[in-house]
Amino acid sequence: MPAANLAAIRRRLLSWYETHKRDLPWRRTSDPYAIWISEMMLQQTQVATVVPYYNRFLKAFPNVKGLDRAPLARVLALWSGLGYYRRAENLKKAARLLAARYGGQLPDDYDNLRALPGIGEYTAGALLSIAFGKPYPAIDGNARRVLSRLFLVSGEKMLRDSARRLLSKSRPGQFNQSLMELGSVLCAPKNPRCAECPVQRFCAAQANGHRRRNRMPRKRRRTHAVVWPLAILRRHGKLLLRRRATNGILAGLWELPGGEKAGRRAVQTALNENLPELTSSTAKALRVGEIGHGITNRRIRAPVFLIELAAGPKIRFEGTHWRWVAPAAMDRYPTSSMTRKALRLLAEYEKSRL
Repeated sequence: MPAANLAAIRRRLLSWYETHKRDLPWRRTSDPYAIWISEMMLQQTQVATVVPYYNRFLKAFPNVKGLDRAPLARVLALWSGLGYYRRAENLKKAARLLAARYGGQLPDDYDNLRALPGIGEYTAGALLSIAFGKPYPAIDGNARRVLSRLFLVSGEKMLRDSARRLLSKSRPGQFNQSLMELGSVLCAPKNPRCAECPVQRFCAAQANGHRRRNRMPRKRRRTHAVVWPLAILRRHGKLLLRRRATNGILAGLWELPGGEKAGRRAVQTALNENLPELTSSTAKALRVGEIGHGITNRRIRAPVFLIELAAGPKIRFEGTHWRWVAPAAMDRYPTSSMTRKALRLLAEYEKSRL
């Protein structure tokens, strides 16, 4: 593509972005820390979902020092429901390194950023360009789709070469965001709104009628259906939570007792196996409904049971991974999304019975 066309694309994209960009909280700051938090949250998560989490997180941890000193449980509690909890753990690990090595500031060079937990090639490019104004490409899924259509190229090397050639050296952060915004708002995977695109006249895919075919292929992940009964045990108004192991899926999170049902085993049998022995047979389990959920490659169907335990002697459990929690204190615990869904289901069920 001629240099004159590249310059015209830059001008048009930047002008379009200034006029049409969404008003998002991380676009109102130049603080590298706040931009880093937003980029970590936005990995594999929709913008609308991230906004409230971002605002709460920055209020609780306004800088690296605050994040470094906070207990991991509190960080995970504020992350609860956002999913992909490894991101929160990486933020904590990176905050410790930033406090120890860089005086609580993010480094402004590529190699040191990449050495931080959770920061890959895209995130490093986004931070360098948006937070520090350095000319690095930042190619997320949206930008990749725009570039592949605009230049009619595929393959990582050709996409990165195209991104480098097109990148605005004077306004790299705004330009990278304009590419991502275009891909998110107009240049969609299906039914792109080409008539509204500011660079339509330069688009090779549009000129060659390839806009539909030129979609980045997705790797299909095999999923399997799972039945995962959950128990809500209530005693004196408090609910019983169990903490997961520190490895595996949902590591370290608090959840309602339950687990994946094996084979043709009865749901009630599977439920009892995940309940403390003293309580599994003391009260009838009332089914209050069912929720659907997805974790990695599992497509979960979770029947939810309420078990009301009568007042009596204090029930003791082995280990420290069981805890009775008042509903008002639930937000202090990092809980799984499936647990939060089940508790909402219980609230709706009890409201319908009034």
